[in-house]
Amino acid sequence: MSSVLKNKHYQLVDGALGLSVSVDNTPLSNTANFGNAIGRECFFKQLRHEKHRAQRSGSALSLLLLSQIKTNGEKSAVSINGLLKIVRSKMRETDMVGYFDQHTLGLLLPYTDNIGAKNLSQKIMGSFSCPKLSVIIATYPDDIFDSLANESSLSSDALGLMLENSIQNSQIKLSIKRGFDLIGAVMALLILSPIMLITAVMVKLSSPGPIIFKQIRVGHKGVPFTFYKFRSMRTGASDQIHREFVTKLINGDHSAINNGDKENPLYKIKFDPRVTRIGRFIRKTSIDELPQLFNVLKGDMTLVGPRPPLPYETEKYQAWQLRRILDMKPGITGLWQVEGRGRTEFNDAVRLDIQYTKKWSLLLDIIISCKTIKEVLNCRGAV
Repeated sequence: MSSVLKNKHYQLVDGALGLSVSVDNTPLSNTANFGNAIGRECFFKQLRHEKHRAQRSGSALSLLLLSQIKTNGEKSAVSINGLLKIVRSKMRETDMVGYFDQHTLGLLLPYTDNIGAKNLSQKIMGSFSCPKLSVIIATYPDDIFDSLANESSLSSDALGLMLENSIQNSQIKLSIKRGFDLIGAVMALLILSPIMLITAVMVKLSSPGPIIFKQIRVGHKGVPFTFYKFRSMRTGASDQIHREFVTKLINGDHSAINNGDKENPLYKIKFDPRVTRIGRFIRKTSIDELPQLFNVLKGDMTLVGPRPPLPYETEKYQAWQLRRILDMKPGITGLWQVEGRGRTEFNDAVRLDIQYTKKWSLLLDIIISCKTIKEVLNCRGAV
């Protein structure tokens, strides 16, 4: 964004309600622009505007909150105006700085992911000889960012408390989820072991090659792991067909990959020449997925969560789509599998995965697990 456009932006929002607090004991006027920083109300308007733009374009968007550190009622060693001067020297032309409250500056960073936001915060902190700031980083569409976009009355203290509580709750929830995974995986293996044994014999007799197909997938926070399935394809088959399919799926070229019709689309590779006769059966019934129960026991996967993508899939992801692998371990089944499966376009599938990570509960996992059994028995969305 050029400086001319930025000045036009300030003129447009200039009539909005400005900040109603004082900065460095100097009252702020009701204008939106003060020392090349926009007022609180205008800052939150711009925050919501940038969020909607990121939703439409799929581009990355981050936010930095830089707060003065005060101890025992003492005044912070760095003034808010001094901080503003440093921030202005480090930010790009496309970034926007505004007042979050009288002790905190907010910095909007369009087209910037979490890593880029961390790099900028380190540059700003590097301007001080000792830590004098607290820094909070939020990247759309995480919970912190959404809370800020929806609740402009949050103070920096309240936000810090929210962060602390969310971390504590997260650890408790993750422990509960891990317990559910272990119990569920062991029970499933005990119940399904006869089916798995018969399948292993059928796969071995159907064509030369190993019974278990091993593949590198991208797991939680981008960490790769070895993924297990019953082998359904001929050994040594090329992955070019799937690479081309995935590229079209992620790019939204749905007409080229729809193997259903307009009312009932099916975004799956149909009549794949690489798949064996037994492979088609175990894929249609989802029996090929059962060895992933061992991935759950190892801790690489969870029973319910976003599906683990292949490395060449993630190379084509937009920044916001990476959220599906950052917030939670990948799962054997998930919200996408029971709500859409092969009938859902890629962006909608990613949104379902992100929605699941935000709304996770033990009850939700149980509901999805029960719905998965129904989907598998109906063989919907499977080929």
